[in-house]
Amino acid sequence: MVRKKPTQFKVQAIIHYKTQEILSLSMCKGSKHDFELFKENMKSVPKGSFILADKGYQGIYDIYEKSLIPMKAKKGQKLAEELKFYNREINKRRIGIEHVFGKLKAFKILCDRYRNRGKRIGLRFNLIAGIYNFQLAK
Repeated sequence: MVRKKPTQFKVQAIIHYKTQEILSLSMCKGSKHDFELFKENMKSVPKGSFILADKGYQGIYDIYEKSLIPMKAKKGQKLAEELKFYNREINKRRIGIEHVFGKLKAFKILCDRYRNRGKRIGLRFNLIAGIYNFQLAK
């Protein structure tokens, strides 16, 4: 029986809200939930920072109080107008972060299937983040 190696890689980026600079990257091999990766790498979060996250980080309030995530509707129910407004305001602030990910995907290695050695993916992501941060400084 041939054992398959993990072919998935997950990279989580911490991005400064105003400057759009990439502060840190966390990476893992295999499939892992975003929130699990965050819990493992909480020490890479700068002290006193405020986190804007997506809906995949449900329960972040329990381990990190200075955070905001959009509200989810309960199963079979619609979201109230006030909560829709709340989600819209959070997402207005998160759109800049999503634009950073779009700019990073200009490097085709990030948006296509990764076909190189798995050992060096962290190095390549750090290099790409460094190039992106260097372009911001210009």
